[in-house]
Amino acid sequence: MSSLVSNRGGIVQQTTQVSGAADPNIALENTAANGGYGSYGDNGHYMDGEPSLDLREIITTIRANLILISIIVASALALALVMTLLQTPRYTAETTLQINDQSAQIFGKQDDTMQDPVVAASDTERFLQTQVEILKSRALAERVAQKLRLVGNSKFYDAMGVRQPTQDLTRSELEDLTIRTIETARDVDLPRNTRLATVSFISTQPELAARIANTFASEFIQTNLQRRFDSSAYAREFISGQLSEARAKLERSERELNAYARQAGLIRDRDAGAPGSNQRGQLGGSVTTTSLLEVNSAANQAQAARIAAEGRWRLISSGNALNSPDVLANPAISQLLAQRASAMAELEKQRANHLEDYPLVQQLRAQVGVIDAQIQNVARSIRASVKQQYDAAVEAESSLKNQVAELKGSSLAEQDQLVQYRLLEREADTNRTVYEGLLQRYKELNAAAGISASNIAIIDPAIAPIRPSSPNLLKNMLLALVIGLGSAAALVYLRTLLDDSVKVPEDIEGKLQMPLLGVIPLVQDLDLGVAMADPKSPISEGYNSLRSALLYSTATGLPKTMLVTSSQPSEGKSTTSIAIARGIARLGRSVVLVDVDLRRPALHRAIPTLGTDNSQGVSSILTGQSTIDDALCDTDVDGLKVLTSGPIPPSPTELLGSNRMGAFIEELAERFDLVVLDSPPVLGLADAPLMSALVDGVVLVVQSDRSRRGSLKASLRRLRNMRTNILGGVLTKFDPTDMGNKYSEYYGYNYYQYTDTTAK
Repeated sequence: MSSLVSNRGGIVQQTTQVSGAADPNIALENTAANGGYGSYGDNGHYMDGEPSLDLREIITTIRANLILISIIVASALALALVMTLLQTPRYTAETTLQINDQSAQIFGKQDDTMQDPVVAASDTERFLQTQVEILKSRALAERVAQKLRLVGNSKFYDAMGVRQPTQDLTRSELEDLTIRTIETARDVDLPRNTRLATVSFISTQPELAARIANTFASEFIQTNLQRRFDSSAYAREFISGQLSEARAKLERSERELNAYARQAGLIRDRDAGAPGSNQRGQLGGSVTTTSLLEVNSAANQAQAARIAAEGRWRLISSGNALNSPDVLANPAISQLLAQRASAMAELEKQRANHLEDYPLVQQLRAQVGVIDAQIQNVARSIRASVKQQYDAAVEAESSLKNQVAELKGSSLAEQDQLVQYRLLEREADTNRTVYEGLLQRYKELNAAAGISASNIAIIDPAIAPIRPSSPNLLKNMLLALVIGLGSAAALVYLRTLLDDSVKVPEDIEGKLQMPLLGVIPLVQDLDLGVAMADPKSPISEGYNSLRSALLYSTATGLPKTMLVTSSQPSEGKSTTSIAIARGIARLGRSVVLVDVDLRRPALHRAIPTLGTDNSQGVSSILTGQSTIDDALCDTDVDGLKVLTSGPIPPSPTELLGSNRMGAFIEELAERFDLVVLDSPPVLGLADAPLMSALVDGVVLVVQSDRSRRGSLKASLRRLRNMRTNILGGVLTKFDPTDMGNKYSEYYGYNYYQYTDTTAK
């Protein structure tokens, strides 16, 4: 029993072999070279199971482009430093204002025309933003310029870094220049969830900056107060005129209402007609209407009493009177019934012991008869009483209904007159309400005239700053650092995105979506044959790793037939074919290596033991000029046979695409444990795609830092169009010592020295 250990991309796989052959029962499907991290999707394409964002890849990408990143960041920092040193120091003065929704109340209740409107909680943010916009307005900037006499002030222009205006400018143009200069240097900030606004001004002179910032605050307050006073004066004048008109309308409407009431003879119920009374709006509040309501209510009550009395009379007059509730509820009836029950009980007791003519029985029977007569008399009295109540209820109902009918007629006649009365009354009430409201408003305005409080207060007045606010060296350097890093990241990303070459083993899975079978390092100092002959050389370790991956490349283990190809020439496919065949043969299996490159064959020259004789081979076998046994060649490895290409035919594609080629491969598969076909490149030729459909699996050889992803993907598409089982890719000529390669530190091919074959 022996153990084979392969190290691919930092992933260690160990396979157990018995007597030189791998156990097929522990073969894993499609897990070669990816450590079980990859899988195939429904479309047959390989999908990498690792996350798309790889922190290790990012770090190594940064290391590979560290010089470029350093140059970009250093340039950005140097540029920021130079610009900072060349800038003129500027100072920022700030004043803080508190903006309230309402003004302070001086007389307890102050007129709202003297202050800002009452702002609802949902509109507070809108109100505050409006005040900020007023602070930013051009009108306020003009007031500041006039207050400080900044228009045409040369000192102001020098402090603001503005070129001195020429004499050719008109007064309006000079004012416009001054206002624009002020607006450029002024800033207003109001943080959310606060009422404190900050007005700042920037200048090269700290005293000027503080003076202008404070002037902005004071002029803002003065503007607010002036607006309130102007609004109050206009309101008083307007309300005075409206009050005179309302008074005249009220007097005229009252006179018209009284004249119509006297003419129609209407008598009003003042309480019912007062505002807020429930009677008003129903029947107008007149005496007739009030009487009708009262009599109608009494008639309704009499009708209800009559219906109740009628029901009692019908119940007591029909059938046995003793079944009536009125009779049964009478105390006398209840007492007589109790006496009768007692006498009947005693009578039944005596009848049980004596005959009917027994004196005591006769006495008790007579007593029961007397009680029954009394009960009937009381029941008749109750019935007569119920009848009397019923008759009285009928008479009362009839009388009240007659009164209702009489009052209804009078009320209907009165309603025709009340229509016009209501119109006049409603007009008079409206005029009275308007007049009283205007009068109250006018009194409040007169009381508060000339007295107003501002809803703006200065919390922190501006003072001359000691240190300049700009240029800020630390801020500029940090900003330059961020910009430099962002620019470097964008450039590196673009450079990586545009670089479609396959350089590292991870590109096989990431860019080509194909399993990685093995990585073959670049041999620089020694001959390739010498390096492959040394079992402890890095290239031998790489091919041993490839051999181990192929043993578990399918669900059944090692495929019977295998095609080794590449997208372009000279990528190492012939060397890989030889290494695969030699490695599998050393495990004790019979292997045949076939050169099916009938255009530029190289296998007969790559194996020294074959010599240069290529008179017999694949082409002669397919044309029937020789047999397989005649063309088979021995090698220095037990179990390994070689079939060279044979003479180059005039039409290799037709020869390889014939039916004899399929039969030829099947015969080799029956005679050997493994058939390895060394084919020509895929691009530009039809040979490799044709033969890929005849084998169990295809191994694609990719040279590091040469093959373009576009050509490789085109090769993969051509192979997959033939329904080919692509086992994976082999990265050849990979230089792990190149610092431009990512993850180079994870490939430990230098564990053995090239020149030292002794294990450490």
